[in-house]
Amino acid sequence: MTANPVRLQAIAAVEAYVPPPISFDPGEEPGEIFGSNVFSLTVMQKRLPKSVYKSVVSTIEKSTPLDPDVADAVASAMKDWALEKGATHYAHVFYPLTGLTAEKHDSFLDPVGDGTALASFSGKTLVQGEPDASSFPNGGLRNTFEARGYTGWDVMSPAYVLENPNGNTLCIPTVFISMTGEALDHKTPVLRSQQAMSVHAKRVLELFGHTEPDNVVAYCGPEQEYFLIDSHFFWSRPDLLNAGRTLFGAKPPKGQEFDDHYFGAIPERVLGFMMDTERELFKLGIPAKTRHNEVAPGQFEVAPMFERANEASDHQQLLMTTFKSVARKHGMECLFHEKPFDGVNGSGKHVNFSLGNAELGSLLVPGDNPHDNAQFLVFCAAVIRAVHLYGGLLRASVASASNDHRLGANEAPPAIISIFLGDQLADVFDQIAKGGATHSKEKGTLTIGVDTLPNLTKDPGDRNRTSPFAFTGNRFEFRAPGSHQTVAGPMAMINTIMAEALDHCATSLETAVAAGTDFNEAVQTLLSEIVANHGAVIFNGNGYSDEWPIEAEQRGLKNLRTTVDALPELISPEAIELFAKYGVFNEGEAHSRFEVGCEQYVLAVTVEANLTLEIGTTTVLPAALRYQTELALNVKALTDAGLTPDRSTLEAVSTLVGSLTSALADLRTLLAHEHADDLLETATIVRDRVLPAMAAVRAAADELEGLVADDLWPLPTYQEMLYIL
Repeated sequence: MTANPVRLQAIAAVEAYVPPPISFDPGEEPGEIFGSNVFSLTVMQKRLPKSVYKSVVSTIEKSTPLDPDVADAVASAMKDWALEKGATHYAHVFYPLTGLTAEKHDSFLDPVGDGTALASFSGKTLVQGEPDASSFPNGGLRNTFEARGYTGWDVMSPAYVLENPNGNTLCIPTVFISMTGEALDHKTPVLRSQQAMSVHAKRVLELFGHTEPDNVVAYCGPEQEYFLIDSHFFWSRPDLLNAGRTLFGAKPPKGQEFDDHYFGAIPERVLGFMMDTERELFKLGIPAKTRHNEVAPGQFEVAPMFERANEASDHQQLLMTTFKSVARKHGMECLFHEKPFDGVNGSGKHVNFSLGNAELGSLLVPGDNPHDNAQFLVFCAAVIRAVHLYGGLLRASVASASNDHRLGANEAPPAIISIFLGDQLADVFDQIAKGGATHSKEKGTLTIGVDTLPNLTKDPGDRNRTSPFAFTGNRFEFRAPGSHQTVAGPMAMINTIMAEALDHCATSLETAVAAGTDFNEAVQTLLSEIVANHGAVIFNGNGYSDEWPIEAEQRGLKNLRTTVDALPELISPEAIELFAKYGVFNEGEAHSRFEVGCEQYVLAVTVEANLTLEIGTTTVLPAALRYQTELALNVKALTDAGLTPDRSTLEAVSTLVGSLTSALADLRTLLAHEHADDLLETATIVRDRVLPAMAAVRAAADELEGLVADDLWPLPTYQEMLYIL
């Protein structure tokens, strides 16, 4: 009987891997390439007329309206710079509701009458493009036959040149809207919500004596987790190829239980990949700062420095594209699915959030004595109010079929949205609730007990990795976003709910002061009111414990376990009112996000179900049947020879073959049924019936993997994919 050679050939190919040649000058100075492919402020200062440069800088740094008269000058300088960089085309880059990056390429060259061509790029072309909008998700905002959409230049996010061996492309970050003005992308809501948040943050700052403060912006520092596996294994797994995660696979003998991968020595092949990605990121002005092994075998992390949220979200999309392309050059595949391997930690994209401006710095820095830092306490209290009132919207902003496998799966974080403040701040707010804060816990010193080692400064509070929204010293870390998701969705939601909370704080203080109340007394009253009304969201305990969901329910906190539970939050009356008040979404746009979320959920699970059926029927079942036949022939041969064979393995395999066949038939029947007319109803059916049917197929298949002869098993296994690099 002939064994299926695909898996074994893949292993042999991995063993024969040869690293790619060095593609850069080893003598290159580390800092000289940073931002070399970015049309940055430095480049603009050298190439633009002084008045034009000042106008653009004012828009970028102070959020003043863009002067339309500067577009031609910028376009001309941008074109000349791009041509010098080897660009042949330009592309308006936008971020549709697929969550991916989209781009339309046009050549710089226009033919002229003498048979030659000239490079041209006008201000009008820079400012506005017109891609077909009919084939992108819009959640009912547009009919299929209504195809016109517009891209608009986002001057806040710098243009850049993307390199390719056959010619480079000038990329221009843009918004993407319909002909009727609705947002069809993720960037527009970030910009709208940023503007709304800034308005009310400035009101608070003015109350604290800051005269005409600069616009307040949201900053974002997203930590990106990902897996790497050899490309030969990836191409041998139809589930990874089509769905991004393994739909079959028994647990390996060794997983992550030894805690030996986390912060371990980075494998040489992976380190080569990391160094190449960082070089490409640096050229694009993406400030990658930290790299290390993550908890699960085959899992790693990169963390950039803080940037303005809009620019950070654009850079995140570019980072994922860069990681994918560079990984393939190194013979690997980069996996961004939240849970590509069952039984080991999944991947998130922790969104570190703060707000501030160049004049004042971060407004979420508590200082050495937080109890005396009233301005910080008001902004921190605004976060507490925002998360308590709109935790459901935060959960909805990270809802997807893939992230459901991670949230609440006994790894950071649970699906219940709560805030961790740490010992120091929790104590300060507890004092406020009791009448006023008079002291703050101080930093301590760790004495190690070794004379040659220095004493270490001990922070006044620990960290809590089980909290979905945790204060980490000078920022809040939203740990719920999934590794493949754009950070624009969570940032737009954070900005929006912060706009409401800061509006509430400013109005409360303004009203009190106008009525003659002392400002400090008004601040104390506001802080006490927020702690009393919204302190239930503060939880410094173990978010993984069995007791926490019970306690959270008693506190009135929502436990939205799945995407189907979370998405309706987007169209609740409170959400519609919130979005409209702060100009982030109109009612149609809010409903479109809900519709697209439901549709994407159904499509994602349906693709996985079809793959489960296909792989189970054409790959796993035939391998099991071959082994069953081999066992049966051996039993017959021994019986014919007058011996008494051990039938236990044959019986076990036969039982599992029966279970697998039955589970495949059930799944096939479910997939043959038509979906309901209502998208949420369809999503509910998919969650409650299709996912369990897939799980039944997998359960039988994974047991068979532990019984079928190794040379007959067709799919690369977990221990191979996670450990052979």
